[in-house]
Amino acid sequence: MAVSTSNERAAKPAGRRRKHTDNFPGYVFIAVALVVYALFTAYPVIKAFIISFQEYKPLGSTYIGLDNYVATFESSLFWKSIRNTLVYTLLTVPFNLFLSFVIAIMILPLRKKVQNVFKGIYYLPTVASGVALSVVWLWIYDPLPAGIFNKLISFFGISNQNWLGSSATAMLALVMMSWLSSHGAAIIIFLAALIGIDNSYYEAADLDGASFLQKLQHIVVPFVKPTILFLLVTAVIGSFQVFQNAYLMTGGGPNHSTTMVGLLIFDNAFKYFEFGKAAAQSLVLAAVIALVSLIQFKFLGKEIEY
Repeated sequence: MAVSTSNERAAKPAGRRRKHTDNFPGYVFIAVALVVYALFTAYPVIKAFIISFQEYKPLGSTYIGLDNYVATFESSLFWKSIRNTLVYTLLTVPFNLFLSFVIAIMILPLRKKVQNVFKGIYYLPTVASGVALSVVWLWIYDPLPAGIFNKLISFFGISNQNWLGSSATAMLALVMMSWLSSHGAAIIIFLAALIGIDNSYYEAADLDGASFLQKLQHIVVPFVKPTILFLLVTAVIGSFQVFQNAYLMTGGGPNHSTTMVGLLIFDNAFKYFEFGKAAAQSLVLAAVIALVSLIQFKFLGKEIEY
């Protein structure tokens, strides 16, 4: 009995060592991810929080307390940028999700090979350079008759419009650009959710004589609700952080009619070199995004049970 007990004790450390050795590659991958996260996410956030209380200077910053936050909340341009961002979000996110969902429903009955073709067609623009796409859209919105939009409206007797140079149409131009592009990822995610629905539910609905709209309401929507929540939250976050389109297409003009929060933060940091103020605005934006996301989870985050 003593010999067997001693053998068991000797085998246990060896087993533990073998277990740790087997898990070593996993620990390495986790460590790499943690290092990347610490360097490029955690550290910048902590640094931005510190800078937000300073008048930042490369050779020596000065602590100024809450002055940057006070200046942010007292800035009429900041509130205008918030309003512009909210308008852009409300006009783009619901329509884009609805359009992506409708396209996914239309693709679903097709054969798998045909589905793959449409997936590639819709997803291809998302891998293209944002700068290249903006150049194309600048040509589409060309105020001269050569612009595609002006050519289209000329058939209805409407004169040429300066789409990006007028306060009345600049925001609409950015919204239409969002409506007509970048649906590929949402379409593919919606399709994956739709394919995951068991056909037995549709068969039971057919036996009960359910219409297409009834199937949509009582089967499809409940099952894809988690997917809708995910896409809604990520789309709202991306919309609140929109920068590239406004920067390349309008530069925030005219008369700041397309100045989004992200663009305002960029201008304060790299145009006026007010890094402390830009850091404060970025943290306020992060708080707004977190609040909006919590509200969405509150009202849409309930699990579906059958």
